[in-house]
Amino acid sequence: MSTGISAARYEERLGRARAAVGAGGHGALLIGVGPELEWLIGYAAVALERLTMLVIPASGRPTLVVPRLEVGAASAAPGTAAGLVELATWGETDDPFALVAGTLGARSAAGTVGSLLVSDGLRAAFLLRLQAALPTARFALASALVSPLRQVKDAEEVELLRAAAGAADRTVEAMIAGRLVGRTEADLAREVRDRLVGEGHDNAEFWIVAGGPNSASPHHEVSDRVVRAGEPLLFDIGGRRAGYCSDITRTVWVAGAVDQGPDDAFRRLHGLVEQAQAAGRAAIRPGVALQDLDRAARAIIDAAGHAEHFFHRLGHGIGLEVHEDPYLVEGNGAALVAGNAFSVEPGIYLEGRYGARIEDIAICTPTGGETLNGVERTLLTVRGE
Repeated sequence: MSTGISAARYEERLGRARAAVGAGGHGALLIGVGPELEWLIGYAAVALERLTMLVIPASGRPTLVVPRLEVGAASAAPGTAAGLVELATWGETDDPFALVAGTLGARSAAGTVGSLLVSDGLRAAFLLRLQAALPTARFALASALVSPLRQVKDAEEVELLRAAAGAADRTVEAMIAGRLVGRTEADLAREVRDRLVGEGHDNAEFWIVAGGPNSASPHHEVSDRVVRAGEPLLFDIGGRRAGYCSDITRTVWVAGAVDQGPDDAFRRLHGLVEQAQAAGRAAIRPGVALQDLDRAARAIIDAAGHAEHFFHRLGHGIGLEVHEDPYLVEGNGAALVAGNAFSVEPGIYLEGRYGARIEDIAICTPTGGETLNGVERTLLTVRGE
């Protein structure tokens, strides 16, 4: 899978990470399989019971420790192929944790390496073995250092997010233009997955299709419930395209052949979500606290008497992961900076009746905000026949 990120960008990222390790007085970053590894050298490694680990010391060249049977894939990764990291392989009878320790110059218990920052998602079994191999080290989470770097998307990443959003837009538009009535949520979800891949996604990550009362469940699992005329239908879909994620939600009204349009109550509910989403997007600009975007959207819904019916955060960061920092939620007083990418997705959910959510991916620019998705946000009434 090619991410479209240049080798020069990976070199820059490694340099920034190494500088941050030194500036923080740490010994090294120890990065296992996951999004941090992809971000740093473009290696989308397979998670195995065998250790793969990128070692970035405060000084010197980074080393990628990999099992011998993964050498081909590791060598083809952009950062490795460009010679930005050393490759250290281990065989079936070797101890990869001793290899990591040796890479750090700390083979013995007397070795001192200071604090080591490990990937948040590193397996507990791996961490325990590292602790045994490096008994004098202090361990902490790598996200404290890497997450602030990853949160600021560069121009190449923004273009990849834009392309993913466009592909997701086309998928939603095709779905709501097609036949809906009489089909099950599960059947529609299968079509969503096929269309996302057909639009260039490497894979679909999620496919919430929720009709009628199921639209009041934000993380509804698709079922064999049949979509009917005269009810709302919510699509929340996304996946990975060239490594970067899409995520969009739209709620439409399925009228059927006899035009069973939405009642006034649903029109008002959806209209409130539209206003709240617009307020959240309008508040985007550098320096604004992340929680203030949530407050801007929530104030509209709360004022209409639906405070208890909007019970999730306004949004989440997006990039190599569908959900990553920063999070738009009360209590997060961190300030927006240009390059932050995140969802804006208020919703109102009336359990047992129906719900509505509108979600777009937005970028904080130096002068405000840019919305990457372009599908109509006003309530669409479709025949679905």
